Amino acid sequence: MQKKQKGLVWFRNDLRVQDNESLNNAIDTNETVVAVYFFDPRQFEETQFGFKKTEKFRAKFLIESVVALRKNLEKLNISLLVYQQKPEDVIPDLVQKKEINSVYFQEEWTSEEKQVEQNVKEKTKATVEFITSYNQFLFHPDSIPFDIESIPNVFTQFRNKCEKSARVKSLFVPKSKSKENIEPNDTKIPTLQDLGLEDFELDSRTAFPFYGGEDAALSRLQGYFWDSEKLSVYKLTRNGLIGADFSSKFSPWLANGSISAKTIYWEILQYEKEVEKNESTYWLIFELIWRDYFKYISLKNGNSIFKLGGILNRDYEWKNNKYAITKWINGNTEESFVNANMIELKETGWMSNRGRQNVGSYFAKELCLDWRIGAAYFESLLLDYDVHSNYGNWMYVSGVGNDPRDRKFNIKLQASNYDGQSKFQNLWLQNKLF
Repeated sequence: MQKKQKGLVWFRNDLRVQDNESLNNAIDTNETVVAVYFFDPRQFEETQFGFKKTEKFRAKFLIESVVALRKNLEKLNISLLVYQQKPEDVIPDLVQKKEINSVYFQEEWTSEEKQVEQNVKEKTKATVEFITSYNQFLFHPDSIPFDIESIPNVFTQFRNKCEKSARVKSLFVPKSKSKENIEPNDTKIPTLQDLGLEDFELDSRTAFPFYGGEDAALSRLQGYFWDSEKLSVYKLTRNGLIGADFSSKFSPWLANGSISAKTIYWEILQYEKEVEKNESTYWLIFELIWRDYFKYISLKNGNSIFKLGGILNRDYEWKNNKYAITKWINGNTEESFVNANMIELKETGWMSNRGRQNVGSYFAKELCLDWRIGAAYFESLLLDYDVHSNYGNWMYVSGVGNDPRDRKFNIKLQASNYDGQSKFQNLWLQNKLF
């Protein structure tokens, strides 16, 4: 293939060099590659529901991830330019000044991301080629046994067919570029204060005491699989509530693309060869398939995932009681198990999967509050916010998504089953007065 002169990699939610199709394509087809990342000011503004779109926990994790990305790209002799501006206000000028032939980026399909992409294309000269890739899935869209419009509304049907006939593609391994072609770089990565957020110290009780970035993600993979062999008991411990190792904790790195689902999958298969293959090793793959499923549900249904009636267009009587919402946010409800989980989220930006299901069900099914408000609060606070999983899970627990049983959690029974000795509740409610 004839080499093009210069390519630009626009990083979005794919903040890694390993298994990055856009980066690989750029390296393979260009003599010089330059990269760019944007701390888009719109991502730090207040939403219609009154929360900052990105709060301090995820913002700090994101900053750490971009620092790691810049360092790892430098090892490949590629500069990462970083701007605290809108992409459409910078990319067109970059393309012109640096004589870019092609722009490479990961395909996104939710409305805000598509609008930004459209803005960039409209302002950029027509001679530039935009090359996208689907690189956030376990099962690539061209590997699954469904057309997007025929994705089943029941997860089990999706999983069964994919497990039988979909294949997971091999990993992309990046090559270095020539050192003499590296671009000068005087851009700076913003601080929390630059983003309008306050700095903070990590809460000693957090179940997620990890840094952002690709190196930290790979270190966690090494630690959880090979050093401790915790993967072998994942299914037994995954509903835990306290400590770093009851679950894999990969989700924050997956959410901003510091690690790929494929990287985790192939490492699981290696673990199964060298250590053991059991129900736990399978169950982590099972969870990666759930993640894929919510992405495909989003791809199929578009903006319906953000609508009050969800993808089922169900008409419930939702309330917007600010007093009840505030009590839920601050952990002042009548359910101590809900309160403990909400305080953990408020203080750390983390909440267990078990906690999320319970506080979401309580919000939507007990309080009958507009579930999108809960989803927006999670978007603001969660370290591992991912638009597809967040809105998919909230629709699921609210009865407007992919739960065929439309279940409602018995909070007291859940607390008894998963926190029978109240250790978790005591950890987060010990200084709380009722």
